Amino acid sequence: MHGYGVEPEDNGPYSDVADQNTGTVRLCTHRCETCIFHPGNPMHLEPSRVTDMVTRSRQAEGHVVCRKTLGTPSPVICRGFADGPDQGRSLALRLSRALGTLQKVTPP
Repeated sequence: MHGYGVEPEDNGPYSDVADQNTGTVRLCTHRCETCIFHPGNPMHLEPSRVTDMVTRSRQAEGHVVCRKTLGTPSPVICRGFADGPDQGRSLALRLSRALGTLQKVTPP
């Protein structure tokens, strides 16, 4: 799945949310308290930042990575993104659901 994730920070445009040994795709079990998809802009992002991230993820058939997992060895798809209307555009989510390889992970 490498190359299909869109990160919400400036760590590059993609993140690998699949375990390379098992093929499972990691998804947050719930939205973290500072999820960028909560109402009210809890991370104080520029007004267009979330829209831009979602637009880039759509174009790449990607996803938004939970910010708490950025820079870790095991990035995870953001639950806020996965629960939204654009989750069906994520190749990683579609494949893992079809193959039964979705692994739900508690955000740090």
